[in-house]
Order: sequence, then structure tokens, then C-alpha cells
Amino acid sequence: MDFEHITITNNEAENQYEVKLDDKVAVLTYHRRGNQITFLHTGVPTELEGHGIASQLAKHGLDEAQQQHLRVIPACPYVAQYIRRHKEYLPLVTHSQE
Repeated sequence: MDFEHITITNNEAENQYEVKLDDKVAVLTYHRRGNQITFLHTGVPTELEGHGIASQLAKHGLDEAQQQHLRVIPACPYVAQYIRRHKEYLPLVTHSQE
């Protein structure tokens, strides 16, 4: 399986970014309100762990938030950790629940 070139889709009906591989789905769930997006949870099936899928989901979600000029609330511990490791995303972060 090629984990370098995965396809991430935004399933707006389910409020989540998704990666589908075989019959498994990895997700980054979010809640969007106005110009703010709260990343809630990153979930990767055990069979897909260790291939960088969670980091690709986090990067994709943060890149989209940046392109759409959204403020980010990293409620998901994984996304918060990703932002700490990739400081270029720090300007997006807000802690207020406007």
C-alpha cells in the first residue's frame, strides 16, 4: 500500500477529513462555526498506524484552515502536538470559543 500518496477527502456531512484504505477509514473530526474550526479527534485504525496518516490528516486540515482564513482550536491532543512541532501553524491558533 502506498502511504505516501493517500487521498484525503473532506466529508462535510460527517464533519471529518477522511482517508479510506481498503475497508479502513482514518479520520480527523472537526466542528466548524463561522470563521473558526475546532479539531476534535484524530482516529487511525490499528492496521494503518505507523505510516504517518495522522500527521497527513493534521497537516491537510491545518492547511485548509489556513487557506480559508479560519481560526483553529486544537481540542484534539494530536493536532495540538502537531502544531507544537510545526510552529508555522501557531498563528492560526485561538483559544476563545467565540
